[in-house]
Amino acid sequence: MTRKEDVFSKNLDKIHTTEMGLDRIRKNLQLDVDDVVGWCKEKIMDGKSVSTRNGKNWYVTGEGYILTINAHSYTIITAHGK
Repeated sequence: MTRKEDVFSKNLDKIHTTEMGLDRIRKNLQLDVDDVVGWCKEKIMDGKSVSTRNGKNWYVTGEGYILTINAHSYTIITAHGK
Protein backbone atom coordinates (compact mmCIF):
# COMPACT_ATOMS: atom_id res chain seq x y z
CA MET A 1 0.00 0.00 0.00
CA THR A 2 1.30 3.42 -0.96
CA ARG A 3 1.52 5.92 1.85
CA LYS A 4 -0.75 8.85 1.16
CA GLU A 5 1.72 11.22 2.78
CA ASP A 6 4.24 10.32 0.09
CA VAL A 7 1.83 10.42 -2.85
CA PHE A 8 -0.02 13.59 -1.93
CA SER A 9 2.85 15.58 -0.44
CA LYS A 10 4.90 15.06 -3.62
CA ASN A 11 1.95 16.18 -5.75
CA LEU A 12 0.20 18.71 -3.52
CA ASP A 13 0.69 21.51 -6.07
CA LYS A 14 -1.10 19.41 -8.72
CA ILE A 15 -4.31 18.97 -6.71
CA HIS A 16 -7.10 20.99 -8.31
CA THR A 17 -10.72 20.79 -9.39
CA THR A 18 -12.96 22.15 -12.12
CA GLU A 19 -15.56 24.91 -11.80
CA MET A 20 -18.25 22.24 -11.72
CA GLY A 21 -16.22 20.38 -9.11
CA LEU A 22 -16.06 23.48 -6.91
CA ASP A 23 -19.83 23.81 -6.98
CA ARG A 24 -20.37 20.09 -6.39
CA ILE A 25 -17.97 19.96 -3.42
CA ARG A 26 -19.45 23.11 -1.83
CA LYS A 27 -22.98 21.77 -2.23
CA ASN A 28 -22.32 18.19 -1.12
CA LEU A 29 -20.35 19.17 1.98
CA GLN A 30 -22.28 22.38 2.65
CA LEU A 31 -19.01 24.34 2.78
CA ASP A 32 -18.94 28.07 3.33
CA VAL A 33 -15.31 28.71 2.36
CA ASP A 34 -13.76 30.66 -0.50
CA ASP A 35 -10.82 28.30 -1.06
CA VAL A 36 -12.44 24.91 -1.59
CA VAL A 37 -9.25 23.34 -2.99
CA GLY A 38 -7.26 24.62 -0.01
CA TRP A 39 -9.84 23.13 2.34
CA CYS A 40 -9.58 19.79 0.52
CA LYS A 41 -5.76 19.86 0.62
CA GLU A 42 -5.87 20.39 4.39
CA LYS A 43 -8.18 17.41 4.76
CA ILE A 44 -6.06 15.26 2.44
CA MET A 45 -2.92 15.95 4.48
CA ASP A 46 -4.65 15.61 7.85
CA GLY A 47 -2.99 12.77 9.73
CA LYS A 48 -6.40 11.47 10.79
CA SER A 49 -7.71 10.98 7.25
CA VAL A 50 -7.45 7.61 5.54
CA SER A 51 -6.82 7.24 1.83
CA THR A 52 -7.23 4.21 -0.35
CA ARG A 53 -6.73 3.76 -4.02
CA ASN A 54 -9.30 1.83 -6.00
CA GLY A 55 -8.64 1.72 -9.73
CA LYS A 56 -8.11 5.17 -11.17
CA ASN A 57 -9.18 7.10 -8.06
CA TRP A 58 -8.03 7.88 -4.56
CA TYR A 59 -10.68 8.03 -1.83
CA VAL A 60 -9.77 10.18 1.14
CA THR A 61 -12.02 9.62 4.14
CA GLY A 62 -12.15 11.76 7.24
CA GLU A 63 -14.61 12.79 9.87
CA GLY A 64 -17.73 13.70 7.94
CA TYR A 65 -16.42 13.55 4.36
CA ILE A 66 -15.14 11.39 1.52
CA LEU A 67 -13.13 13.05 -1.27
CA THR A 68 -12.71 11.37 -4.66
CA ILE A 69 -9.49 12.31 -6.45
CA ASN A 70 -8.28 11.11 -9.83
CA ALA A 71 -4.96 9.31 -9.28
CA HIS A 72 -3.36 10.51 -12.52
CA SER A 73 -4.47 14.14 -12.88
CA TYR A 74 -4.98 14.87 -9.15
CA THR A 75 -8.36 16.40 -9.96
CA ILE A 76 -10.78 16.42 -7.02
CA ILE A 77 -13.79 14.92 -8.74
CA THR A 78 -16.35 15.12 -5.98
CA ALA A 79 -16.93 14.96 -2.26
CA HIS A 80 -19.65 13.45 -0.13
CA GLY A 81 -20.62 13.74 3.48
CA LYS A 82 -20.62 10.60 5.60
